[in-house]
Amino acid sequence: MLEISISKVANVILMARELNRAEGELRAFLENLNEDELASLVAIMWIGRESFDADDLEEAISTAKAEATTPTADYLLGTPHLSDHLENGLDALGLSASDEEDDLVRGG
Repeated sequence: MLEISISKVANVILMARELNRAEGELRAFLENLNEDELASLVAIMWIGRESFDADDLEEAISTAKAEATTPTADYLLGTPHLSDHLENGLDALGLSASDEEDDLVRGG
């Protein structure tokens, strides 16, 4: 089970799309997430880039916690196509962040 809200994932996706302008903001946002939320975020990204299958979500989360040797914010910020991988990961899990993204863009 994911231990991060879709709204938070949507926020990361939006900031990752604007990484050139929002890197500091995204880093601060990521550094305010707890270990469980970060592990879920990494797991979603891994599923999105097909390192894990959606059926292996729990294993991906456990692996993310076990292998967190560098700061997670650094790891995620250094991942090419982060927003695409997160969207693909949510899609593979049968979830969508588009409503939350729309709300965030509108300032809701």
